[in-house]
Amino acid sequence: MRARGHFPSEAAALKCVYLAVMSLDPSGKGRKKWTSRWERALQAFDIAFDRRLSAARI
Repeated sequence: MRARGHFPSEAAALKCVYLAVMSLDPSGKGRKKWTSRWERALQAFDIAFDRRLSAARI
């Protein structure tokens, strides 16, 4: 992930965070476990950014 200072859209930023969370398990064996962690991470970002991520996903 490169530090560019901004993303062209919120969807691009969300994809970058998703890929970072999913890369924590390089074996791919614990995919279900990491998917549940993605949900928690997404909820935390949603709260931190005043529900803007929820609006971007609709």
